[in-house]
Amino acid sequence: VTEHKSKLEAVGFIGLGIMGLPMVRNLLKEGIEVLAYDLNQASLDAAIADGAKVATSAQVVAQERGIIITMLPDTPDVEAVLFGQGGVAEGLSAGKLIIDMSSISPEATVDFASRINYLDCTYLDAPVSGGEGKAITGEMTIMVGGPEDSFNRAQDAFNAMGATVSLIGTRNGDGQVCKVANQIIVGVTTCGVAEALLFAAKSGADPKMVRQALMGGAANSMILENHGQRMLDRNFDPTFRASLQRKDLGLAVDGAGKTGIYLPQATSAWQIFNACLANGDGDMDSISILKVLEQMAGYKIEETS
Repeated sequence: VTEHKSKLEAVGFIGLGIMGLPMVRNLLKEGIEVLAYDLNQASLDAAIADGAKVATSAQVVAQERGIIITMLPDTPDVEAVLFGQGGVAEGLSAGKLIIDMSSISPEATVDFASRINYLDCTYLDAPVSGGEGKAITGEMTIMVGGPEDSFNRAQDAFNAMGATVSLIGTRNGDGQVCKVANQIIVGVTTCGVAEALLFAAKSGADPKMVRQALMGGAANSMILENHGQRMLDRNFDPTFRASLQRKDLGLAVDGAGKTGIYLPQATSAWQIFNACLANGDGDMDSISILKVLEQMAGYKIEETS
């Protein structure tokens, strides 16, 4: 075991947030050496405590490691880390592999990949699904776009962080397209579960019993099981922030416009999440859209836990 682990390729990891830090922990657990960087010193201290080494900039991470992973909130953050002053591009040499695991624009991803390829390096977009819980347990779903040989090179790292790892296509951007599709389903379903529980409660039925019954039929989903329970518990602590779900649905609406199609359900859900942010709940969990629906209904589901 020790002999095998010594052969695992070390990685650089930039972005130690609610998802990134547990992902680093799982890499370390599998014997993969990690050189980490984040703007937040407390996050760096946590990574050090887990056994990671830390760098003083993204450029240093790129200089010191052959595989560089980024896990950042949004498209502008990724662009700044990759191509800004002191960024990854300034530290690259030929043959390195960039893996962006953030959820960002598919169109921007194609551009970023071409700019990295110009530097004689390869690029994978590898966004994830499963939220903080799956990041902690190392059971995320990882959706990858990019060259198959780069995908194979990243297998040890992917397997340390995820339970389901899929090469969606060999084009850069395919992973991000898959993630946007995922977020259409998650965002629309989150709104649907909130509406169903609110409808049940306002109609006089026990929403707890309604949810329990629905979990035995065709309406069951991970969203009904997990998000539905937290809605009833009124637990709005962030596992996936409302601002990020709103961003992802915005990518869907924007992408639909560029491809000449209309996504009415995704657009409606996006507007509800916009209202959630207008209420000041952007940093709370995505299930905070329940509060928006309750405001419109003039009715609040009582805590059932």
